[in-house]
Amino acid sequence: MSVLARADPEELSRAWDAIGDKPQWRWLRKPETGLVMVRGRAGGSGMPFNLGEITVTRCAVVTEGGEAGRPFTGQGYLAGRDRRHAELAALFDAMLQDASQREALQNSVIAPLAAGLAARRRTASAKSAATKVDFFTLVRGED
Repeated sequence: MSVLARADPEELSRAWDAIGDKPQWRWLRKPETGLVMVRGRAGGSGMPFNLGEITVTRCAVVTEGGEAGRPFTGQGYLAGRDRRHAELAALFDAMLQDASQREALQNSVIAPLAAGLAARRRTASAKSAATKVDFFTLVRGED
């Protein structure tokens, strides 16, 4: 779910378009956008506090005729306002619950999306590492 929620929406859309046998599905909850309070902790373990609100979009679908005709429910929750992204995340979540499709989807959709996420993280990390200051190398100015 994390990979689907954080994936590039264009990559997710291309992955959906590449699927030949798409399942029939219906809405349980159409994509809707709202706010969620984000909590933090001082130092990671201190007292919790309200950090602020973020925009979240959620969606729920049911696929028809999966494994032995059994329906699967998929959920999509993501930061931001991209309704189509939430819809696709929910559809892939439902499809991944079908054991007959899971391995193929893991290899053809989830693994490439995860690799793209990792590459974007490495790029962002390299950019921020270039601005790192090592304060222990500075001279204090004491005699």
